Amino acid sequence: MWREFSPSPIIGVDEVGRGCLAGPVYAAAVIFKSDELIDLVTDSKLISEERREELAELICKAHHVGIGHATVEEIDELNILQASLLAMKRAIEALGVKGGHVLVDGNQKIPNLQGYEQTTIIKGDLRAAPISAASIVAKVTRDRLMKELGVQYPVYGFEAHKGYSTPIHKNSIAEHGPCIVHRKSFAGVKEHLG
Repeated sequence: MWREFSPSPIIGVDEVGRGCLAGPVYAAAVIFKSDELIDLVTDSKLISEERREELAELICKAHHVGIGHATVEEIDELNILQASLLAMKRAIEALGVKGGHVLVDGNQKIPNLQGYEQTTIIKGDLRAAPISAASIVAKVTRDRLMKELGVQYPVYGFEAHKGYSTPIHKNSIAEHGPCIVHRKSFAGVKEHLG
């Protein structure tokens, strides 16, 4: 049913990292150039990490992909919802197309996105292949960054939990205090600020 939207191109967009205590929020936008891979994509959370890596590479080779993010500072300043929408806007802008129909995962349209039609789709990463593809690319891109941050800040274990609110992560914040990539406005972090 997603193919029936107009005007073209149809752009799927999704974000990842909203529920994390650390790191930026990432988004990807995907325009399919062909039917290649369409039957292979689904919600990134339902695919193994290894398979996500493979699919993200294939999606980026076969289709038109834009990536955007909002920083930890922007998350703390704007709030996580507005920062997520900003990351999605940036991902769409990174495509370099001047219009089309954006399929947004969730129930919030992207503000200040001029020249595009928008349709929100609840559980869009399960229901519309362009959103599924975007969720895979966004997750792989963010996970790679969190692994790098795990090397820079080894006491937090970012490479394992990717910044999510796991018991190990919360314990490491309590023990060592937050670092520069923690979201200072989030419960689980703000109570440990000096």
